[in-house]
Amino acid sequence: MKDFMHEQLKYIEGHENFISIQKIDIGWSSDQKYDVKTKQGQRYVLRVSDIKHYEFKKKEYEVIKLFSTLGFDMSQPIHFGKAEDDSFCYMLLSYVEGESLEDALPKLDEHKQYQLGLEAGSILKKIHQLQVPDAFKHDVHIQTKKLNQLHAYETSNLRMPGDQQVIDFIKKHIHLMGNQPSTFQHGDFHPGNLILTNDFRVGVIDFNRWDVLDPYEEFYKLECFSSAISIPFSKGQIDAYFNHHIPRDFWETLAVYAAHVAVYSIKWAEKFGEEDVNHMKKMYYMILDHYDNFNHIIPSWYR
Repeated sequence: MKDFMHEQLKYIEGHENFISIQKIDIGWSSDQKYDVKTKQGQRYVLRVSDIKHYEFKKKEYEVIKLFSTLGFDMSQPIHFGKAEDDSFCYMLLSYVEGESLEDALPKLDEHKQYQLGLEAGSILKKIHQLQVPDAFKHDVHIQTKKLNQLHAYETSNLRMPGDQQVIDFIKKHIHLMGNQPSTFQHGDFHPGNLILTNDFRVGVIDFNRWDVLDPYEEFYKLECFSSAISIPFSKGQIDAYFNHHIPRDFWETLAVYAAHVAVYSIKWAEKFGEEDVNHMKKMYYMILDHYDNFNHIIPSWYR
């Protein structure tokens, strides 16, 4: 257990039963994540956060508890707490055994990929249909937020060739953002945060980007991640969510979110370094190709 801070381990509920604790180094979260095994053969994910995030993390844990009532495989809430010296807070969650869909999907035939997409779409629908308690609602004017982000990109030194057409498309259709009643969002719903469990089900992990916003916004992750890994999976997610009757306003709205992420993600990645910026630049060209420079509202991978 050399990876973990020995002097802080004593503050973790049940630490006396831990026999191994290994750092998890994947993802963009600011949390420190650990894979924990116990004497009783249980396996947990330990997420450790700066104490300044205590109230937000406490609310995140409450959201996870709400999601855990929906009947799908996911990281179950075990315990939330903080160090007695107020140096950090933490949550202990069950470990979802299996393989990341990011790795598993390319090894499966297209029919199985599509079936898993159907299951993922049904799970996402359950999350979006969950009643949002007043304590989790907040006032965010999503159009103002997105325009401010767009301005940050426009005034940066990261401008991309041909981006004016994308910027104009966003500004012309910005009124479509936020038109749906706000719902809970997972916030990062894509194969990297989904697990193919040992009984061939879809398990859901990493809820730290949860929010209460336009449910259609959740689908731009299909553009950023999912469609590049598995088109059948991505199609299945949409088909199941809408019970195979996809409204036109969904495609129109998704196109605006996709256009926005195509440009803003480049600016967003700047704080992570050149490698991540270059990754987002590649994504920019991929999204423009999918939408034929936004001359179509349905991406080519679905058409």
